[in-house]
Amino acid sequence: MATMLFTACGGNTPTVDEGVVINGVKWATRNVDSFGKFAEKPESSGMFYQWNRPTAWAATGSVTGWDNEFISDKTWETTNDPCPAGWRVPTKAELEGLGTGTWTIQNGVNGRQFGTKPNQIFLPAAGHRSFNDGKLNRVGENGGYWSSTEQGSYDIDAYCLGFGSSAFGFSAYDKRFGMSVRCVAK
Repeated sequence: MATMLFTACGGNTPTVDEGVVINGVKWATRNVDSFGKFAEKPESSGMFYQWNRPTAWAATGSVTGWDNEFISDKTWETTNDPCPAGWRVPTKAELEGLGTGTWTIQNGVNGRQFGTKPNQIFLPAAGHRSFNDGKLNRVGENGGYWSSTEQGSYDIDAYCLGFGSSAFGFSAYDKRFGMSVRCVAK
C-alpha cells in the first residue's frame, strides 16, 4: 500500500469545532485529522500522532517510513501540537476529568461516550500504531489518546488514556506509539 502520511508543511485550514464543556474543560467534538485540522465527523478516527512529533500517520492500512527513534523530549512543543488554532493537546489531569465514560456504538463505530447531554463527546476506538514499526493494532477494540504529560521517571514515556469495551485507564506508553489526539481549548 502507498504511504499515507502528512506533515505540518502548510496548506491545511482548520475545520471549525465549537466544542463542548465537560467538568469545566472545553473539548473538541472530533479527533485531529491532518496537522491543524479536525476530522469531519465525531466517529472518524482522524490520524495518529507520535508524542511531540508533527507527522500525521494514517489510521488505516500500512505505512512506510515509520520513525522509531526514541523521543526524550520533556514537553509537547507548541510547534508540534497537531491541534487547530485555539486548541491544544490535553494534560493527563484534563483527560482524567472526563471520568470513565460508557462503551457504546455510534453510527456503527465502537468507542466511549463521555459527559452528559448536551455536553458529550465520543472517542472512537481507533486502535493505535506500534512504536517499533508502525503496525496498525486493535482498531474497533481499543482507543488510545495522548496527553501532553510526560511520565517523569522514565523519559521515553508519556501518559495516555487507553480504553476498550471493559477496560479503562491511564498508563505510560512509549512516545513512539501512534495514537489519537482529542484537543481541548486553550
